[in-house]
Amino acid sequence: MAAIQRWKVDKPWLEPHCLLGEGPFYEKKTNTVRFVDIKKKQLHRVSVAEGPSSLTTLQLDVCPTVTADIAGVDSSDRILLGVKYGLAILDVRKGTYELIRPFNEPHNERVRSNDGAADPHGRFWLGTMTDFGLGPFQTEGSLFRMDPKSCEEVISGLTIPNTPGFSADGRTLFFTHSSARQVFAMDYDADTGAVSNRRVFYQHDGPGEPDGFRVDVDGNLWHAVYGEGRVIKISPAGEVVGEVQVPTRNVTCCQFVGTELVITTAADEEGEGESKEFGGAVFRVDVGTRGLDLHEFRLE
Repeated sequence: MAAIQRWKVDKPWLEPHCLLGEGPFYEKKTNTVRFVDIKKKQLHRVSVAEGPSSLTTLQLDVCPTVTADIAGVDSSDRILLGVKYGLAILDVRKGTYELIRPFNEPHNERVRSNDGAADPHGRFWLGTMTDFGLGPFQTEGSLFRMDPKSCEEVISGLTIPNTPGFSADGRTLFFTHSSARQVFAMDYDADTGAVSNRRVFYQHDGPGEPDGFRVDVDGNLWHAVYGEGRVIKISPAGEVVGEVQVPTRNVTCCQFVGTELVITTAADEEGEGESKEFGGAVFRVDVGTRGLDLHEFRLE
């Protein structure tokens, strides 16, 4: 077996001191990266060209969990936002949001949204899990397929459903069940949104839990591992072929910006040294390959 590729990042790119940094997203048109702090209820944006001095923070009154661009809509005006009760549209300039599709009616107060992504057809796949402050996470989470007019529970009985993502040909949907340390692959029908043939694509063997990921142009998954201070590169065959090490343990997600990987993290309040110091920072490293563009959500 060939030696795996290795990259190491020593210092942060940004230090927003997130409690739970998540959901990095690259806006190509504005050359901007945005990401959320779920626990602090914040949306951060930074110009890639201008760097840390351009970092801005929008304070919200709800936990934002993930964002996406909306087809035909200027992302400087409005974006899609995952919130506790479902899918919302955020007015970026005003800092206000409107819930457009709830998970349940009436609302289930025990759960909140977690990670999600738009599919090639413009639907949005969004997971739910036990909300903060309600004790140990329960198997009450689900993976939903949503559009402006419908919401369908596709998989139930989950604890921490994480990033959904799609292969380059749009025929495979990957999603992570963090607590089980598994990444699943399913056959995906772009016309109907139906999935089938669910199987384990990757089983993590380690103390940490796979969190968020992105797919590159060669079909590799770049997967953050919470608790291990690294992003692993998983080949299309489901084998670890590379890793990016960062100096803090709680790595949450990543996003391609050109050939660079932007990596979000969460606070490490029980850690020591650099892991505690840099917990909640954002890192950046050139890994020599490009990621697939994320899909847009369609309002119509």
